[in-house]
Amino acid sequence: MPDILSLLQCLLPQINATTMRRMNQIILAMLAMSGRVTMLGMSRWAGTGGSYRTILRFFQTVIPWATLFWVFFRKHLFRANEVYLLAGDEVVISKSGKQTYGLDRFFSSLASKPILGLSFFTLSLVSVKRRHSFPIKIEQVIKSDVEKSSVSPTTEIKPKEICGRGRPKGSKNKNKTEVILTSELLRIKKMINELFKLIANFIPLTYLVLDGHFGNNNALQMVRQVNLHIISKLRHDSSLYIPYQHPDSNSRSRRKYGDKIDYCNIPDKYLCKSTIEDDIKTDIYQATLLHKEFAQALNIVILVKTNLKTNAHSHVILFSSDLKLSYEKIIDYYKLHFQIEFNFRDAKQFWGLEDFMNLSQTAVTNAVNLAFFMVNLSHHLLSDFRLLNPDSGIIDLKAHPEWFSICP
Repeated sequence: MPDILSLLQCLLPQINATTMRRMNQIILAMLAMSGRVTMLGMSRWAGTGGSYRTILRFFQTVIPWATLFWVFFRKHLFRANEVYLLAGDEVVISKSGKQTYGLDRFFSSLASKPILGLSFFTLSLVSVKRRHSFPIKIEQVIKSDVEKSSVSPTTEIKPKEICGRGRPKGSKNKNKTEVILTSELLRIKKMINELFKLIANFIPLTYLVLDGHFGNNNALQMVRQVNLHIISKLRHDSSLYIPYQHPDSNSRSRRKYGDKIDYCNIPDKYLCKSTIEDDIKTDIYQATLLHKEFAQALNIVILVKTNLKTNAHSHVILFSSDLKLSYEKIIDYYKLHFQIEFNFRDAKQFWGLEDFMNLSQTAVTNAVNLAFFMVNLSHHLLSDFRLLNPDSGIIDLKAHPEWFSICP
């Protein structure tokens, strides 16, 4: 097994030698320990030089985690001639009490309801060839006073307005590219800009993959402002229109929207692929369509699944702002977004993302970033470990007897 301290040598210009030695002791303890990953548990497994006070000092140290993530990725995980995507998603962890920094109510997809806890937005680099996600920047979501006091659109009471048919007199067309970004989008935009300054064009990034929560015009405009193309999902009931084509090329028409897409009867000219497996027919359509809420045409991919026995059908609508991107890549790139969920799973299950009991801002930041740093480190260790032990996982890696000999 590789020496952990030698793997961390690349971080030495960014952190001092003392912090690196403490980090080495903590990582060895996390690889060997069982049970909850807390500071007390680490001190019991760290052995000589890893007392509770030493670990406490590490968690109270301000560490440039974004730089550490990038330096470690560039040194040990980067592969030349591979295509990388930028993916983003939010993870919510449950916490009790009242003193933890950033504690609030956030919607948890696992619980399907808002829960008391902490929220973190993660940007990851996803390798298309290896089909693996590498966390690269993590930032805690802190709700502003405006967000806490804002009324949900579903509960907001609007006064009744009496107006006639058509547009109000004197109204003007609005430029849909000039949008007011929410605090959430501003936070993500800031993270992307900081990441670009850090990597300094070392990796050419073209696409940002986000889930269906960001399937709106505001998110698209934010992504275009940072010179990326978005790949995301629209609502299943989105109103899409075929661009209007005037039959007479000599006359001009101000009409923009043509026929509305009927998802039960999509024109065959847009059909790209059709397959049948286990009595389920899958039709894939691709077209450049318009949405009245978006400022530009969208590259739309519609996947329609039909049960040949019951004739029941369902569909999913993917889209991209890159009109030249093929339907195969749109589908494949959106699938790769789910790799970030495996990072969340590993960080919670093995590296203490759900276990830490730190309260201060610095300690919480260090605990969360350390958990995601271990996700990248364990992937590097597994790549070597699987040369002699194929099909091994993190549990097999943690059960290796070498960690127990180092951490008695």
